Amino acid sequence: MHILSTKDSATFPVVTQDSVLIFDLDNTLYPSSCDLFSQVSTLIGKYVGDYLGLPPEQAYHVQKDYFRRYGTTLRGLMLEHKIDPADYLNKVHDIDLSVIAPSPVLAQALANLPCRKVIFTNASRGHASRVMDRLGISEHFETIFDIVDAEFIPKPQQQPYDRLLARDGIDPTCAIYFEDMAQNLLPAKDMGMTTVWVHSDSDWARKGNDDPRIDHRTDNLPVFLEMLVSKSTR
Repeated sequence: MHILSTKDSATFPVVTQDSVLIFDLDNTLYPSSCDLFSQVSTLIGKYVGDYLGLPPEQAYHVQKDYFRRYGTTLRGLMLEHKIDPADYLNKVHDIDLSVIAPSPVLAQALANLPCRKVIFTNASRGHASRVMDRLGISEHFETIFDIVDAEFIPKPQQQPYDRLLARDGIDPTCAIYFEDMAQNLLPAKDMGMTTVWVHSDSDWARKGNDDPRIDHRTDNLPVFLEMLVSKSTR
């Protein structure tokens, strides 16, 4: 089994028709080893450089400075330079998805869980749709909540969580949230969700992974979901 650890097995969640499975997108639905973010990061740097007329080293500095201060480079560019977010999102997500392998195992596990399933991402709806199509799992999801739906305020700030639950009528006590960015799980737990950290080797994703508000951990999402199926059909 590719399960890193869980709390007491008695607390392992049981999925019912009333449950809602909430999934982050990047490095959660597919392995972080695909390294899509390096492609996105390169395009963000190019966008910053082109828009602000900066050489690559200065553009990289601005990119990371805005990310640290505002949660996303996009939000920094919007607040400080009034950029068009749609143009930005289209350009930085123009990436090669062939590094992601279709996942029939993931698709089957999702199909076997009889409940609502939604995507909750700091990326764009278009990017999410393309990734889901590549994985072969689009049909299993009810909806996508993206950075536009969040009014460009990223996780882990509280507002996008509140907006997601209100928009889709989700009871947090019935929700299980899967996410590779450990710190993004903490507001969800404070709201009453069950939290699952999908292991990542990136230092920025691991930040906060030892917090007791993380209920379960896995390095293989399909296997974890198969365990949910097994637990829920006994």
